[in-house]
Amino acid sequence: MKIFVRERNRAEEGTKRPRFRVVGVEGGDLKVYAKRIRQCELKEMALHTGAEIVYLSRDGEGTEGRRA
Repeated sequence: MKIFVRERNRAEEGTKRPRFRVVGVEGGDLKVYAKRIRQCELKEMALHTGAEIVYLSRDGEGTEGRRA
């Protein structure tokens, strides 16, 4: 099982906000109800379900997916 997450732009390390957004889950029977999640919560879910956490990269500029 894999949990795909990406780091949020507005939540930086040390701001006491959830830094990650769950994008998708592959395999298994896991439902995530939170929009944003903390890294410690992600690790706990992965530990109990035997899942691997996949951190998705960003283009860094925010230009992907915008209309011309």
